[in-house]
Amino acid sequence: MNPQRGPSGSDRRGQRRHAFPRLLTCAFLLALAHGSASLAAPREFTFGILAHAAQGPDPEQALRTAIADTDDENHAFVVASGLKTDKEPCNDALYERRAEVLKSAKNGIVPSLAAHDWSACTTDGAAPSPSSAIGRLARLRDLLYADDFSLGGSRIPVVRQSSNVKFRAYAENMRWEIEGIMFATVNLPANNNNFVADAGRNSEFEDRLVANRDWLRRVFLHAAKMKARGIVLFCDGNPLAVQANVRRDGFTEIRRQLLGLAKEFEGRILVAHGQAPDGAKPAGTIAWKGNLGELAAYEGIFRLAAGGTSPGIFRLVTDLPQATIRP
Repeated sequence: MNPQRGPSGSDRRGQRRHAFPRLLTCAFLLALAHGSASLAAPREFTFGILAHAAQGPDPEQALRTAIADTDDENHAFVVASGLKTDKEPCNDALYERRAEVLKSAKNGIVPSLAAHDWSACTTDGAAPSPSSAIGRLARLRDLLYADDFSLGGSRIPVVRQSSNVKFRAYAENMRWEIEGIMFATVNLPANNNNFVADAGRNSEFEDRLVANRDWLRRVFLHAAKMKARGIVLFCDGNPLAVQANVRRDGFTEIRRQLLGLAKEFEGRILVAHGQAPDGAKPAGTIAWKGNLGELAAYEGIFRLAAGGTSPGIFRLVTDLPQATIRP
C-alpha cells in the first residue's frame, strides 16, 4: 500500500484557484446583505420651510433672522416661500437685496415664489396687471434660478423644468431627490393661481397651466421610476382646496390632476402650501386623506423630518428649538 501523501504543489494551486471564487462570492453576498440592510433602513433627515418670513416693520431683517435660526440647524435644505410682503414694492432693487439675503444662508436655500412676489404686484398703487406680473416673474427667474443648483452655502443640485426646450421659461419649477424621496416646487400663486376674470387677459395663466400639468406628470413619472417612497410638493396656493368667492377656480385642473396622480402613486404625497388655512385645518398640522397630505405652512418656520423607518415618512419636528419670526 502506498503511503498517504499530502496534496502536490499543483493540487494546492488548484485548491487556491477554487477557493478564490468562493471568497469573492462570500464578499459579494456580504456586500449585498449590507446594501439590503441599508435599503431597509433609510436615513431620516430634516428640512425647513421659511413661510412668508419677510414680515413686520422690517421685513428684510425678519427674513435674515429666520435664515439665521435655520442656519443653526443641520437641515438637508430649506425652502423659502415668499420674498416680500404685500405692502412692499416689486422693484429690482428689493428683489436684488432679498436674493442676496437668501444666498447668504449656510443651508441650501430653495426659493419658492409667492403671489406677493410677482402675480399680485401693483404698479404705482394701481391694481395688478397681467403685463406687470409677467415682467416681474421674468426678473425673479433671472435672479433666483440662474443655474442647476439651489442658493445658499450647501448648494444642492436640482433639475429644472427649463431644461425641457418646450418649457424653457419655467426655471422656478424644480425637483431634487434625497434618500428615496422626491421634492419639487410648482409655481401656483395663492391669488387663485393668477386667473384673471377679464376675457382675453389670461395668457400667463393658460401657458403656466400647460407647463405645470406637464411638470407634475413628469415629477410623478420620475418618482415612480425611482420607486420613491414619497413626494413633497412646495407651492404658494393650496391646489387641494376649492377656492371661494371667485368666478372661476384657478386650481381646478391642477387639483383634478393631483387627485388622479395620487391614486396611481404607491407612496405618500405631501403638499406644503403657503395659503392661509381655512380654520378646519390649522397651520402647522399635516392633514392626511389617504396617501395625500396637506400642510398649511402659512407664516413662520416649519421643520419636518422625512425618510427613516416610520411608515408615515413625513412628520413635523417638535424636538428642535422652536424659533419664531421676529420683526
